[in-house]
Amino acid sequence: MPVIDCDPDRARERLESEGVETRPGNTDHELWRADRGGATAVAYEGSVVVQGSNPARLAGFIEDGGGRAHVYFDGASRGNPGPAAIGWVIVTDDGIVAEGSERIGRATNNQAEYEALLAALEAATDYGFEDLVIKGDSQLIVKQVRGEWDANDPTLREKRVRVRELLRGVDEWSLDHVPREINDRADGLANEALDD
Repeated sequence: MPVIDCDPDRARERLESEGVETRPGNTDHELWRADRGGATAVAYEGSVVVQGSNPARLAGFIEDGGGRAHVYFDGASRGNPGPAAIGWVIVTDDGIVAEGSERIGRATNNQAEYEALLAALEAATDYGFEDLVIKGDSQLIVKQVRGEWDANDPTLREKRVRVRELLRGVDEWSLDHVPREINDRADGLANEALDD
């Protein structure tokens, strides 16, 4: 649950400029509230608390963001297709900025990998990062997004299009295949979501 030290009025302006509606707080201590994508921001004097299932995206609108980030993603499927989940982590020189995981229903492993990449990219762009160093342990996803391999499956092709749309919104990006042990945090998050 991120606690963001900031001017609540400026935070409200940032949210509203991104199309996020704000409403009055529920108590005398709450200045305002806002909801987006499973998260709720609650403003107090001098800070905003973001809570819920996916606080990173909403927090990204409030914080200044920008700069360079390393993005790790992983998807997991038991049964291929079967129950599936995703995990992702955004890291800067200051450490982990945001991470997330969730079950995504029934999917193949490749579909889960794409969903993890999409969730990570959406969070990274919400934070305003302009330079992304993206790493995942799925060679198929990496090579398809980079254009080295074709995406013959219509579902994967559609997901690749969405990934490329998100990447057009950043100044620079790279996408590389890494061994699972380098991607262990994202892998662990995806598997924890499946185990829960």
